[in-house]
Amino acid sequence: MKDLDPKLTFETFVVGPANRLASAAARRAAESPGQSYNPLFVYAASGLGKSHLLMAVAHQALRDDRPLEVRYQTLEEYLASLAAALEEGTRDELRDRYRDLDILLLDDVQFLAGQAEAQEMLLGTLDAMTASGRQVILASDRPPKDINGLDARLVSRFSGGLMVDIAPPEFETRAAILRRKAEERGQSLAEGVAEAIARYPIRNVRELGGALNRILAVQELEERMVTAGDVPAFMGDAEAAQAAADTVEGAAAEFHDFLDELSGAVADAVVHQEVPWRKAYREAAEAAEREGFMAKRLRTALDARVEPSSWQGRVEGFRRDINRLREIDDELTRLRNPWPEAASSVVKDPDRVEEAEALLASVRERVRPFREVSPGPSLRELEEQLPPLPLRAAAQLVSLDKPQYNPLFLWDSEGSAARGLMASAARGFRSAFPAGRMAVTSVEDFAQDFIRALSEGVAGAWRERWWTVDLLLVYGVEKLSDTERAQDEFFHLFEALKRRGARLLLAADRPPSRVEGIDERLRSRFEGGLVVEVNGSDLGPDAREWTLVDPLPAPEDDPFWEGLSFDIGDDFPTAGAGSTMPPPVVPGQQGTSEGEERVDVPVIPPLEELDLGDGRGGLFFEASEPVPQRGVSPEDFLPDPVGGDWHEAPASNRNWRPSPERVVWRWPNPDERLVEDLA
Repeated sequence: MKDLDPKLTFETFVVGPANRLASAAARRAAESPGQSYNPLFVYAASGLGKSHLLMAVAHQALRDDRPLEVRYQTLEEYLASLAAALEEGTRDELRDRYRDLDILLLDDVQFLAGQAEAQEMLLGTLDAMTASGRQVILASDRPPKDINGLDARLVSRFSGGLMVDIAPPEFETRAAILRRKAEERGQSLAEGVAEAIARYPIRNVRELGGALNRILAVQELEERMVTAGDVPAFMGDAEAAQAAADTVEGAAAEFHDFLDELSGAVADAVVHQEVPWRKAYREAAEAAEREGFMAKRLRTALDARVEPSSWQGRVEGFRRDINRLREIDDELTRLRNPWPEAASSVVKDPDRVEEAEALLASVRERVRPFREVSPGPSLRELEEQLPPLPLRAAAQLVSLDKPQYNPLFLWDSEGSAARGLMASAARGFRSAFPAGRMAVTSVEDFAQDFIRALSEGVAGAWRERWWTVDLLLVYGVEKLSDTERAQDEFFHLFEALKRRGARLLLAADRPPSRVEGIDERLRSRFEGGLVVEVNGSDLGPDAREWTLVDPLPAPEDDPFWEGLSFDIGDDFPTAGAGSTMPPPVVPGQQGTSEGEERVDVPVIPPLEELDLGDGRGGLFFEASEPVPQRGVSPEDFLPDPVGGDWHEAPASNRNWRPSPERVVWRWPNPDERLVEDLA
């Protein structure tokens, strides 16, 4: 096999809208050879990353702990091997060597044109490898139908798999590629340099590399950082370079001022003469573009010779789409979008709102937390109620050490004892791995959740969410016989987690050998771990009965608290009796600028004067009329520390603002806020 370039891996392949499908398909083929897209045919113009992807597949396949036979070759090398075999009379041996491969990666397939012998051999190799579930990936600079003289049977075979193309990288991807290549060479670029280069209409990655070489050579030889203003000169853009130099040196400042005045006058004249619909389209497009949004819809409409019908509604619709994209972008940020590359262009194009909505739905699905097991006995607390074998097997599965028995299959005739032990194991895992991803579910809930994901169009994100757990606990496994598509999905989940080294614990009311109506592949994998009967006749109700509960998010991660907390600085004044300090401002309350109405609220007495008890401090009240600032007693507005009922207080003092459930205060000196209970 041709030597692989160690730099050409999936980790160094910059993914953007133009190559995302090709990258995803290649990665899937590397991780599950022969199971998804076979053959996979990638075509693109020269320099767009076809060879990079093929070598990345080889690296990924060889990296996994699997004894795979992988061969990467250009078609030129393939033809040379065939010519040598024909000369030596070993054609059949060569054919068999190719058919014994697990993955064949063939580059520059366009050179098959006019090679009848090679086409015949490749056809036989394709048929043999795909029939036996072995992966074939081919790359070409054109689609199969455009390869002159290509056998119709080969065109049919290529079309029977998946054909994907790689388009030239757009601006964002070009900038990302430049930064990545600079990092790979241990160099750095000044702010804006990558973007300045990326704005030139460079059509492939090789040309990007050449442009970057010029920049880095100057930095190395002249021992200085190239700025964004220097880029035009290095890109051969003499006119832009001169303009940049003029701007930097200020030599043409007066002339530029004249041009600004002239262009401003012309623009004013044009705007004045514009008909209303053109002006509305132009202003809406310019406003959107200033924020980085695309305005192709309106720019295209400006070419119309006559006034479009309902143009006001079109402008409003465009603005609504922009506002919705802002909302989607904000929520993606809050959700810590795991696919930022996918969002980079979608959330800036008002013609792709539906795609943005679909992406948001997928992100919501991907980041949705799994439910946790309710509190209950730990594994140690079950020592006297369970035999040592199942207890120790469960403890070992969730310990810090690599599990010896994985999967662990627990069963008892009633099913509740196995479930109880499984719940305690889940608590043990959470204690050992606080940040670990754990999923607990029943077979029935798993099937229903899968159906929901299919109906909502988020099955891909649903799979990725499940496939990344560190511990999977499934009870009611005997119900797998009642499922069809979900059973197959569960098999693939099982396989994916095993490949990742994740832990699996299963519970049922019978051993795997007696679970009827399930795929034999699943049965064999269950039995390939450790199957243990749980004698739980003495297991207490606390262990037998548990539920799944939603995890509690931290306040900073919960949108419930957004905008409802604020910091109290060290110099924040407090008021004692007799203070004339104006009432403090409540977050969300109207300001106090001239002409604005202010709602009076009670001042905060010093902390040392507050008998807080078990009540809540640090809350303001919304008053319907001004409240006297002298003689305000804490008992007038603190909740009852025992019963939780409100004290009888003036009506103006009864309304908390905000409500006590929706406020957080962060105090700079926690010691001053602590209250010691001496009772």
